[in-house]
Amino acid sequence: MSGLPLVSARRPVPGVFVALTLVLAIGWLVVTIDGGQLFNQATTVSLLHVAAGLGLVAVGQTLVILGGSLDLSVAYVVSLSTLVAAETMDGRDGALLPAVGLALTVSAGVGLLNGLLVTKLRINAFIVTLGVGLLLKGYLDNGYDGPAGSTARSLVQTLGYQRVGPVPLAFLLLIAVTGAAWFALSRTRFGHHLVAVGGDPEVARLSGVRTDRVLVTAHVLCALCAGLAGIYLASRLGSGAPRVGTEGLYDLESIAAVVIGGTALAGGRGGVIGTVGGVLLLASIDAIFNQLEVDAFFKQVIRGAVIIAAVAVYARRAVRKADS
Repeated sequence: MSGLPLVSARRPVPGVFVALTLVLAIGWLVVTIDGGQLFNQATTVSLLHVAAGLGLVAVGQTLVILGGSLDLSVAYVVSLSTLVAAETMDGRDGALLPAVGLALTVSAGVGLLNGLLVTKLRINAFIVTLGVGLLLKGYLDNGYDGPAGSTARSLVQTLGYQRVGPVPLAFLLLIAVTGAAWFALSRTRFGHHLVAVGGDPEVARLSGVRTDRVLVTAHVLCALCAGLAGIYLASRLGSGAPRVGTEGLYDLESIAAVVIGGTALAGGRGGVIGTVGGVLLLASIDAIFNQLEVDAFFKQVIRGAVIIAAVAVYARRAVRKADS
């Protein structure tokens, strides 16, 4: 048993939820003045569907960032998993479970490769995951010109479109995954060790933590979350899509959601609850701008400004705590 104190992940910064409330309130007012409706069922369902896909990736991204690492290959893992799932199903409900299992296994394999390259070869995580992502991109670009395979009808009807009231089943899956990640971070030795490794890997190692094993596990879990997002997107699209991950900017968007949610990019501080708040904030901005038919370029400018503002706020808080 290690001698490391059981330090848990810092509670998520509530500021992201305050910001979310303000954005929704201001957005509702502006959309209403413009003659639209922000809180109707169609907009709410669309917002939660967007949040479900991005949220699954972002929860996994939170784990690796908490450990002081990063994963830029998640967008390609999302695309690859849609293809593996859809081509294996080939429209057959009987192949649903084997297809899901194979897609998650392939995703976990990519995460394992990332983790081993980062920990055993001591290569910077940015370079490793970018390189693995480019390898996957080469495979996808060379092997596919467009959609492939066919998603099982039962998966499309359930995960893709079924709702409980206005809440899509996919968003409930996100809540379940977030709850499992929160439990792992707050109530298990793995979670305490992951935060310790992100805070100071050398101190964690000297305290008896198997730092390599912790980081490899985090990368595998991150890739599994991306694989789940891919399966969900395959259920929405009805087929595999070789570019859905990159077109959705799931790599950069997931990092943005993590940062907005209060997790430090250096690792050691943050949590998945804040990340979900960041995901909902980004999805809300999208929903508001779609209602207002705002230019796509301006939408990205606003997103960038939100991210910079969030990082600036958290940086100032960190400086104040260090000085006090």
